[in-house]
Amino acid sequence: MIGNRGDMSAFAEGYVREDIFMQQARNNAEELGTLDPTPAVGGLLRFAVESLKARSIVEIGTGSGVSGLWLFAGAGPDAVLTSIDTEREHAASARSVFEESGISTQRFRLITGIIMEVVGKLADNNYDLVVIRPASDLMDLIHESYRLLRPGGILFVDHVLSGGKVADPTQRDFESISRRDGIRAVKEDSRWSSIVLPLGGGVLLATKL
Repeated sequence: MIGNRGDMSAFAEGYVREDIFMQQARNNAEELGTLDPTPAVGGLLRFAVESLKARSIVEIGTGSGVSGLWLFAGAGPDAVLTSIDTEREHAASARSVFEESGISTQRFRLITGIIMEVVGKLADNNYDLVVIRPASDLMDLIHESYRLLRPGGILFVDHVLSGGKVADPTQRDFESISRRDGIRAVKEDSRWSSIVLPLGGGVLLATKL
């Protein structure tokens, strides 16, 4: 067994560097109170997009636009992002930083509305990557993600460990229970190949078999 010899989390978070537009989006996040990926999780999003050569991406939980910038950092010029959020202010922040960073408006759709209603209208087997961030309706969103993804596509659930609360069985708040149940559902479903990583607030990666 290998003992801890340093702060691995801090090292991982410092491994990647965010550009000025990502930093701007993070500044917006402080004002808006959005849930965004940490730098290390952002780097993992970029890695996933690059590895998949993803051309069609769904993001549930736009946040301030940090996540979208990381997704575009790994995407080819023909990739399109559909990002869904319940708050217009979040979409406005994302649109602003996307446009300022030079991303064409033809490469993204920012949709504001009731998330389950919007997701339910998306096409079957049409996406390479689905990113989920909020805890609300997580079980249903995971179920819908399987429908949306192409075979071999990846589900990426960010903040899935709620920064450690999910791993503590005494935590019985809504968010902890929702994320705990979501992890269990994916793990027990033979249609997925999955893993949980203690990066940022926790990441669940699952491939549609």
